Amino acid sequence: MFAVVDIAGQQIKVTENAKYYVPKLNANVESEVVFDSVLLLNDDKSTKIGTPFIGGVKVHAKILEHLKDDKVIVFKKKRRISYKKTRGHRQSLTRIEITKIV
Repeated sequence: MFAVVDIAGQQIKVTENAKYYVPKLNANVESEVVFDSVLLLNDDKSTKIGTPFIGGVKVHAKILEHLKDDKVIVFKKKRRISYKKTRGHRQSLTRIEITKIV
């Protein structure tokens, strides 16, 4: 069984007892969050597609930790002008574990 869930603007395919990195959520560590914006649900027998969401289906997840992703370096340069600029970015993430799909 799997579901496609909209989490903080990203569509993520989730299964039970799996761990995922998602954009940072405003909740405490070890707390439970419920996602009710399920776009697609597939049990082994049938597939349900929402328009845009499926009513009555919820995904329960537990927050494991908040962390930052690896640094991405952005380097800009223009030839013969003595223009160089280096910037870095680290995205804030939340690691969740899907406990059940109801």
